[in-house]
Amino acid sequence: MPSEPNAQDLLALRLDRAHVFHSWSAQGSLAPLVLAGGLGSEVWDDAGRRYLDFSSQLVNVNIGHQHPRVVEAIRAQAEAMTTVAPGHAHLVRGQAARAIAALAPDGMRKVFFTNGGADANENAMRMARLHTGRDKVLSTYRSYHGNTGAAIVATGDWRRVPNEFARGHVHFFGPYLYRTEFWATSPEQETERALYHLHRVIEAEGPASIAAILLETVVGTGGVLVPPPGYLPGVRALADRYGIVLILDEVMAGFGRTGSWFAFDQFDVVPDLVTFAKGVNSGYVPTGGVLISDEIAATFDERVFPGGLTYSGHPLAMASIVATLDAMDSEGIVENAARIGATVLGPGLAELAERHPVVGEVRGLGVFWALELVADATTREPVSAAVMGRLKSDLLGRGLLPFLADNRIHVVPPCVVTQDEVQRALHIYDEALTTLDKEIST
Repeated sequence: MPSEPNAQDLLALRLDRAHVFHSWSAQGSLAPLVLAGGLGSEVWDDAGRRYLDFSSQLVNVNIGHQHPRVVEAIRAQAEAMTTVAPGHAHLVRGQAARAIAALAPDGMRKVFFTNGGADANENAMRMARLHTGRDKVLSTYRSYHGNTGAAIVATGDWRRVPNEFARGHVHFFGPYLYRTEFWATSPEQETERALYHLHRVIEAEGPASIAAILLETVVGTGGVLVPPPGYLPGVRALADRYGIVLILDEVMAGFGRTGSWFAFDQFDVVPDLVTFAKGVNSGYVPTGGVLISDEIAATFDERVFPGGLTYSGHPLAMASIVATLDAMDSEGIVENAARIGATVLGPGLAELAERHPVVGEVRGLGVFWALELVADATTREPVSAAVMGRLKSDLLGRGLLPFLADNRIHVVPPCVVTQDEVQRALHIYDEALTTLDKEIST
């Protein structure tokens, strides 16, 4: 396959660097990868170089690239009606809301549609504040909830710090046994001590001032942190005890990513509000939303909800949701994610960890995994940013498009990934980690 960019790739790159302002980046040194097409779990450039997409772009292309049923649904809706204001009723919007609510726990019948995950979290926090009459929102330090006013301040990582303009946000430490904040030595200890810490934060902040606890069901960008047994039910119990709304952010973890429709289905917990985006239609058209408990929805039966978006429930997005959920159901795509994770991807990554000293921990569910890389297995010192940069180049050179964050490889292929594709990816990871082991040991 050609290794040099062709004229079309060069034109795309030149136009990008001349006119596109990129997110989360210093603009001067960027050299973005040019992509021209994709199908299933693969993407390619105009020169014909192909990559296994084990990033799912931004962990959102759950149904894979260019699924024909979703593409056709968007086309058909565009021919019928391309846009309609959110104040009108429109059939496909109702169908999309019904399809999402059908996957939710009993007592969650209504959906507020947004443009994406960030404004889903914005509006969920707004609903919680209005419903309770309280102000504060508690969220963890290892979290990402979006890049809008309150969502970025609810975020726990470094991206919050230059953007702290919203009020009423308090952070606490969630469970993360590999780098425990609580001197725990077992999942049971981590759960017990993390819940005690959260309880003390609630007490110290004043329970009557707290509107909501906002958690990613499985922390995504912050490390694919799967909550230990009992943690989420424990948070639910604390929320109930103090009349606090529990918001679970399923923007990244939802719609098949963990091997179930919602990640919380696996953790014996029912939230009051659920935020979603990404996998609900694989990002084919920007959309997101909030699943609302009947109790909170009833707050606004006679009271105006002071929020709205021009593109709330955009018909092209709604058509893509209906087609995506229908295809995922009829084609067994969620089941495929669960099976691949349990029988191929999870065991394969565990085997890599056994062979490569640089892998400190493997964790995940379904097609949502992380390899945490360390320079020293005893001290658990993370590998450097420079090492991760070289690793990214190596993986791309071997034909795999990775998702890297801090000192981690996030292994997040589409839910439609096949066993053969996973085996190809595992071989590529193996080769790249072998090179990395040698570099670190010298």
